Amino acid sequence: MTAKKKKHGLRKQWPFYVMMAPGLLYLLVNNYGPISGLFIAFKQIDYTKGIFGSPWVGFKNFTYLFKTNAAFQITRNTILYNLIFIIVGTVTGVATGIMLSELRHRAETKFFQTVLLLPYLLSWVICAYIGYAFLSRETGLLNGILSSLGFAKIDWYNDAGKWPYILLFVNVWKGIGYSSIIYMSSIIGIDRSLYEAAMVDGATKWQQIRFITLPLLKSTMIMLIIMSVGRMFYSDFGLFYQIPMNSGALYSTTQTIDTYVYRALMQQNDVGMASAAGFYQSIVGFILVLTANMIVRKVSPDDAMF
Repeated sequence: MTAKKKKHGLRKQWPFYVMMAPGLLYLLVNNYGPISGLFIAFKQIDYTKGIFGSPWVGFKNFTYLFKTNAAFQITRNTILYNLIFIIVGTVTGVATGIMLSELRHRAETKFFQTVLLLPYLLSWVICAYIGYAFLSRETGLLNGILSSLGFAKIDWYNDAGKWPYILLFVNVWKGIGYSSIIYMSSIIGIDRSLYEAAMVDGATKWQQIRFITLPLLKSTMIMLIIMSVGRMFYSDFGLFYQIPMNSGALYSTTQTIDTYVYRALMQQNDVGMASAAGFYQSIVGFILVLTANMIVRKVSPDDAMF
């Protein structure tokens, strides 16, 4: 291709580059810009000397996460919660997406999409107070129902054993709208002639879902699962900090790496340690994405991300 043709191509496509510029700028500033600050994880920040003048401490900041008595607890909670969130979130998202795609009236579809998506748009602070309205010992709706039925009230914010189920429910309630819309959009793109041919052959609705919908959703499901696996060592800070109302009695089942580092940062004001935790999570997440994609590429090469 000559230089003249390249110049003509650039002139012809400049509107697309202008449209791309805001998103590209956001990506550079928000995602790639902070990479330059990774060296903070290897420093003991002294505000009187500044970031660059602060002394290097090597891997000392990283050992904090592993030497603490809560290291096993926060690692266990972070991994197990994310595993169950991926499994349950995928199943409920696919099921809801399929049900939404079966609605034939546009008004019904829009209504249920809006109702399901609304929790996703709420901040965790609002969700926390909605949860408090249900779980408060004295004025909560659930305890009101239990009292009316003759049962004793439950002190939800001091009963750690019940919170894995509460957090799972809240996570699904808040995220099901977003995930179901992604799956529904994939289902809408499936050629309808496949379903028509299946109906001619006498296939039931369940058989259509099993042999047409689910196989054709496999690529979308794998992509979203791989992305979720990459965030296995991250936790939704709002879910684990705001929803339990930062109750100390619940730390054994609600404390994750993110909330632990936040509390330590607020108490010790150690920026280097917090940066080390973020660096550690990013490296582990990157390795997990590569590992998950490698497994998928060996099992089903066409569905791998790269």
